[in-house]
Amino acid sequence: MKKLLIAAFAAGMVLPVTALAEIRAFAGATLITVAGPEIPDGVLVIEDGKIRTVGARNVVRIPDGAEVVELEAGSVIMPGIVDTHSHVGEVSGGDRSAPVQPEARALDSLNVRSSGITRALAGGITSVNVMPGSGLLISGQTIYLKLREGDQIMDLVYRFDDGSPAGGLKMANGTNPIGEPPYPGTRAKSAALVRSAYIKAIEYAEKIAGAESEEDRPPRDLAMEALGEVLSGKRMVHFHSHRHDDLLTAIRLRDEFGFRMVLHHTSEAWRVADQIAEAGVPVSLIMIDSPGGKLEALNLEARSAPVLEQAGARVAFHTDDWVSDSRYFLRMAAMGVRAGMSREAALVAMTQAGADMLDIGDRVGSLMPGKDADFVILSGDPLSVYTRVRETWVEGQKRFDLDDPADRLVAEGGFNALTDDDGAAHIHGLGPHRSHAGQGGSR
Repeated sequence: MKKLLIAAFAAGMVLPVTALAEIRAFAGATLITVAGPEIPDGVLVIEDGKIRTVGARNVVRIPDGAEVVELEAGSVIMPGIVDTHSHVGEVSGGDRSAPVQPEARALDSLNVRSSGITRALAGGITSVNVMPGSGLLISGQTIYLKLREGDQIMDLVYRFDDGSPAGGLKMANGTNPIGEPPYPGTRAKSAALVRSAYIKAIEYAEKIAGAESEEDRPPRDLAMEALGEVLSGKRMVHFHSHRHDDLLTAIRLRDEFGFRMVLHHTSEAWRVADQIAEAGVPVSLIMIDSPGGKLEALNLEARSAPVLEQAGARVAFHTDDWVSDSRYFLRMAAMGVRAGMSREAALVAMTQAGADMLDIGDRVGSLMPGKDADFVILSGDPLSVYTRVRETWVEGQKRFDLDDPADRLVAEGGFNALTDDDGAAHIHGLGPHRSHAGQGGSR
């Protein structure tokens, strides 16, 4: 970006501006709005953490007193990336004491000072679903994070309408949760244990509803409460599943108990794409060029992306970080297109589709007036191997800047990449490293 220009534009009418409003206009980039056609030589106006205006330069009226950031030729602005499945933050869930533990919360284990948060920002990720592992049938509650500045977990959480931290429930089938007792030894027993847990949750809810006094209510049960939130539709199930038969088992469980669900990984989705689409179940894919690690992922193929699209299924991408590195999320969409997915669907899969799967699509996922000012400034087309993430903005605050030597070190790696000179962790807004909050562009 060129040097900042503070300019006043008197042409045309603009919306009222309050004296305290912080308004910036980013001009000259191609805007990938996701909500509509791409806009060459566009203008994105943000105000107090929200998107105010999106459009072509010859149409948009920039408000008086706005800080105008002229971007380099070839620059692209796209919505902040939404990662629907990650393990950043050294997160944990249930332990090895039982195969079903919906009461465990990722919220209570996540380290917001972890290097994973910084790496995610370096990859253009602004919202993320942080998940427990898949070693249990139900390993606990996930947590939806907005990667805004903050030094404690409650600064970063999305919230349900009732104010509680928002997240889903992690479930898994296939080989991961199978083991020695008390774990199931077969796929059939796995499904049976899950059914038993949900039946107990239904009975628990019925007892609560039928209680005529406090004395009649059953003892509080955190596991049953969590499953009750799933059954009521408040909490989404994020289901780890690979093999084609396991995918259909997950769909049968959803149909039996009526919960909302996203299928994750889905290595063999290409084999049952029509059934997935017919069931109306969205899919969160991981695109990797060297699959392996477990037998049930042997048939993981990139063609799942175009086959699911053609079948009419909703598709998003995820990192499963560290399985793939958050810094290279853009490769997911490029690999999807290389396999035959449309450009439009691949861009949606990085943004709006993932946001919808986390129930945050009304706030993020596209560049639209009124949505959060979460966006990424790229050096070029997002599907090009040569493109770099230049800046990542969250709610109108710059959280990553490739021109900052410390940020570049995180993006590219090297000695001391995640520590400062005194050995303190390098996380924006924490410890001795300065925050980018409130800074405009510098190129």
